[in-house]
Amino acid sequence: MFLRFLISIVMLIIAGDLCAQQNGSFKYTQQYGSFEDPRDGKAYKTTKIGDQVWMVENLDVSVFRNGDIIPEAKSFEQWAKAGENKQPAWCYFNNDPSTGSKFGKLYNWYAINDPRGLAPMGWHIPSDIEWSVLRNKLGGEEDAVEQMISQKDWPVSFLYGKNKSGFTALPGGKRKEYGDFEGVGKLAAWWSSTESNYITAWISQLEEINETFITEFKRVNYYKKASGFSVRCIKD
Repeated sequence: MFLRFLISIVMLIIAGDLCAQQNGSFKYTQQYGSFEDPRDGKAYKTTKIGDQVWMVENLDVSVFRNGDIIPEAKSFEQWAKAGENKQPAWCYFNNDPSTGSKFGKLYNWYAINDPRGLAPMGWHIPSDIEWSVLRNKLGGEEDAVEQMISQKDWPVSFLYGKNKSGFTALPGGKRKEYGDFEGVGKLAAWWSSTESNYITAWISQLEEINETFITEFKRVNYYKKASGFSVRCIKD
């Protein structure tokens, strides 16, 4: 009798998991970790989602893997010139260093694509395909939203912020190609390593439209490489 009871419980659990997957609701056994970037000693938290291991925080480094300095572009002129010359650059949102501790730095795509390496050793900038794998693992463009946004950094976190995957999407905003800043607290957007054409590259983004709605987790290719976005790294 007891054995039959145990078998019944196991069957119910399996059926529940299958039903959850069919309905696009995914369960996670969260596996958190951390690593230290040897370039500056900064520790980053990580989470495993499916077969991928992601940073839980946006990248915040000012040197390439070989030790070369990545230029900081504060003024509109410096930022625009870096883009025009296809040179790497980074900045803090609104040039305010206090934003870095929460949201990391914003980088143009030329920093992403630089052969000296922006990601820490053992990590890399995710391709558009790798972002798509994450999106699908989290249930698709719509279901991924509540699975990945942080539970406190968005005005609508109380509605959406379950963060079951542990990804902790942070709304670090963006910088336009000519230097204007927009979207901190309302936009989470990350570069991929995949260019769309000689002017633009693919990014993945979430955006709060009003105080009750966040857009789907989409891939877009209409931002120019001279723009500034956050960076998340994925383990090799």
